[in-house]
Amino acid sequence: MAHYAFLDSNNIVTEVITGKDEGEGGIDWEQHYGEFRGQTCKRTSYNTYGGNHLSSGTPYRKNYAGFGYTYDAGRDAFIPPKPFASWVLNETSCQWDAPTAMPIDDKRYSWNEEQLAWVEITWPVEPQ
Repeated sequence: MAHYAFLDSNNIVTEVITGKDEGEGGIDWEQHYGEFRGQTCKRTSYNTYGGNHLSSGTPYRKNYAGFGYTYDAGRDAFIPPKPFASWVLNETSCQWDAPTAMPIDDKRYSWNEEQLAWVEITWPVEPQ
């Protein structure tokens, strides 16, 4: 079982499907699905994130494609939507990095774009 992403004319992922394994039946399934739908079709791997395959297999196109991701032909990579204007693309992983690293401790954080900083998430105290 393999996964395939369909792209619109701007190389934006419009849909991801489960399909035949690459080479099964001697067919190029990217080409087959693409011609059938009249859209560009690219294989993607459910287990690929940041250029690594989570179970030591072959990573495909840096990241598993998702709706709204962009396919970059030059990098042969799926790139997620940019979460904030200040974040920059990591050329190795094709993931977006914050301008500063999130603190690593036992607290939870959220990115605050106005402050350009990680802000601790504090939970409201229950009324007594």
